[in-house]
Amino acid sequence: MNSSVEYTKKQLPKKLSQVGIALLILGLVLSVAAYILEPVRSAFNNAIMLMFLSSIGVGSLFFVALEYLGGAVWSTPFRRISEFLAAVLLILPIVVLPLLFNLHDLFHWTHLDVVESDKILSGKSGYLNASFFIIRTVAFYAIWILFFVLITRNSYKQDLSGDQKLTAKNIKLSAIFMPLFAITVTFSAIDWLMSLEPHWFSTIFGVYYFSGTVLAGLAAVTFIVVVLNENGYLAKGIIKDHYYSLGALLFAFTNFWAYIAFSQFLLIWYANLPEETVWFLQRWEGSWIAVSLALLLIRFLIPYFGLLSQPSKMNPKRLKTISIVILFAHFLDLYWLIMPTYSRDGFVFGWIEIGFLILTVGLLITVFILRSKNTNMIAIGDPKLKRGLNFRM
Repeated sequence: MNSSVEYTKKQLPKKLSQVGIALLILGLVLSVAAYILEPVRSAFNNAIMLMFLSSIGVGSLFFVALEYLGGAVWSTPFRRISEFLAAVLLILPIVVLPLLFNLHDLFHWTHLDVVESDKILSGKSGYLNASFFIIRTVAFYAIWILFFVLITRNSYKQDLSGDQKLTAKNIKLSAIFMPLFAITVTFSAIDWLMSLEPHWFSTIFGVYYFSGTVLAGLAAVTFIVVVLNENGYLAKGIIKDHYYSLGALLFAFTNFWAYIAFSQFLLIWYANLPEETVWFLQRWEGSWIAVSLALLLIRFLIPYFGLLSQPSKMNPKRLKTISIVILFAHFLDLYWLIMPTYSRDGFVFGWIEIGFLILTVGLLITVFILRSKNTNMIAIGDPKLKRGLNFRM
C-alpha cells in the first residue's frame, strides 16, 4: 500500500446486496412475463436496457482509459469504482441474447421480402443483414470485454505488487483501446439505434450516442463515489476539490451532449429533406411531443442550471441528485430513440417498461457488489494514489 494512505477495506452493507438481488429477481420475473405476453414490446424494452447497460459499462471503461492516457492523478483514488462499473460489460452477451432471437420484430431490414422491393434497403443490404449484424455485435462486445479484462487485471495485480510497470502496460492498452472504443461505440449506435429506422440516417449519430454514453458512465461513477465517500468506504483525503472535478466533467459533457443534439437537429432542419426530417417529425407528433419536451428539460436544462455555479459542482448532495437525473435522462433518451419505432401514435408506458427498468437497476447493483466483494475499493498499489489524495485545485 502507498505510504501514509489511510484505508481499511469495508464490505458493503448486506442489506444493499439483498436489495440488488430482490430487484434483479423481480425485474427478471416481470421481464420473462412480458416476453410471454407481449414479445415485440418486450424486445424494444430489452434494446433500451441493452444500450443503457452498454453505456454504463463502456462509458466507465472509457473513463479508466482516459485517466491512464492523460496521466491524471485526481481520479486515481476512485478509479476502482469505474472499474467495478465497467464489469457490466461481462453480462452484455446475456442481455443481448433474447434480442438476437427477435431481430425480425425489431428491425425492418430483416424482412427479406421488404428489402427486395425497397431500393434503399437493397442498397444497404450488404451492411444491414442479420448475419453480419450478429458478427459485428459479437466483435464489439469481445473487444470491450477483452480490454476490460486486461486493464483491470493489471490494476488488481498492482494492489499486491505495487509494480509501476503495470501502469505503463495499462497506458499502452488504453492507447490501443481509445480508437477501437470510438469505432465500436459509433457502429453499435448505428446498428442498435439508427437502423431501427433504416431509411433515416445522421452522420453525427455516433457522436450523439458517445456523448450520452460518457455522461451516463460519469454520472454513475459520481453518484457512487459521493455515497461511498460519505460513508467511509474510500480512502481518507477525498475532498470537495475531487468533487469539483467530477461536477465540472458532468457539466462539460452535459453541454457537449446538448451541442451535438442541437447540431444534429439544426442540420436536418436546415436541409429540409423529407427522408431526414420525418424522424424528428415523428417525435414531435401525438404524445411523443411530451417526451421530447421532457427530454429537453431533464437531459439539459436541469443538469445545466443545477451545476452552473462553482459551489454546486462541489456540493455532494447536489452531485448525487444531478447524477440520478442524468442517469434517468439517459434512459429516457434511449426510450425516445427506440420506442417510436414500436409505437408511432404515441408513447407507451406500463408494467413492462417498469419491469425492464427494475431489472436494469438490479443488474447494476448486483454486478457492482460482486466485483467489490473481494477487491479493494481503491487502487492501493497505484503509484499515483498519494498524489491523487493530495490533489488540490
